[in-house]
Amino acid sequence: MRIEKPIGTWLLAWPCFWSITLAAPAGTLPDLRLMALFGAGAVLLRGAGCTINDLWDRNLDKQVERTRSRPLAAGTVTPAQAVAFLAAQLSAGLAILLQLNPYSQVVGASSLALVAAYPAMKRITGWPQAFLGLTFNWGALFGWAAARGACDWAVVLPLYASGVCWTLVYDTIYAHQDKHDDVKAGIRSTALTFGARTKTYCAGFGAASVALLAATGQAAGCGPAYYAGVAACAAHLAWQIGTVDLDNAADCNAKFVSNTWYGALLFAGILADRLLGAL
Repeated sequence: MRIEKPIGTWLLAWPCFWSITLAAPAGTLPDLRLMALFGAGAVLLRGAGCTINDLWDRNLDKQVERTRSRPLAAGTVTPAQAVAFLAAQLSAGLAILLQLNPYSQVVGASSLALVAAYPAMKRITGWPQAFLGLTFNWGALFGWAAARGACDWAVVLPLYASGVCWTLVYDTIYAHQDKHDDVKAGIRSTALTFGARTKTYCAGFGAASVALLAATGQAAGCGPAYYAGVAACAAHLAWQIGTVDLDNAADCNAKFVSNTWYGALLFAGILADRLLGAL
């Protein structure tokens, strides 16, 4: 489940929290019960995704220095045990899903196809990070659906697309940690696809992410507090893309982990906008 590395849970949870908070009426806090349910769901779904990924990749993981100690690759957990554990995680996730409205249950269950398919992408495309973005940012749709009982597509689609572009930035940086081992193992990634042009591509995706956040705010009728949060996110992206040393694995990981703060900056802007909206 990678409980010891909570960054994955945060990256999955933030789009949910953004969407739930954007859906709150002006002058009110977001639905705290929903936030708690989605927080628990993020832990479980991220854990299930890791388990599925490790089942798919147990032979590939043996060939990569950073991943060869994972339980399935190291042989300390059998595939049958992993499948049983996966079933337990999905059952707990289902218990959470059943507490939501029917529309959001359909939206939420739809994400499982993406979760299951993602590990195959690194075998068949040089853009697996784009597919990860589609998977990890599903909460931008799911959170609004849970809060409102339907999606306002003018708001949630640009928010979702912004998250996909954001993921392309942070996970490309992350993938640079393993680029040499990935070449030997035959694993594909945007780090290898972009190569020496990585920072140029990441700058483009970062700019697109910020522009899409601005479009989200326009559609949702947000005010200055929201755009202050967007500006802070833009500064964070510029910092991480501009300063990352793509040949230094430790620095790549540090920049990747820093995206917890990107999520928090945008959340703070959305929350302030909702609370100030009634003034």
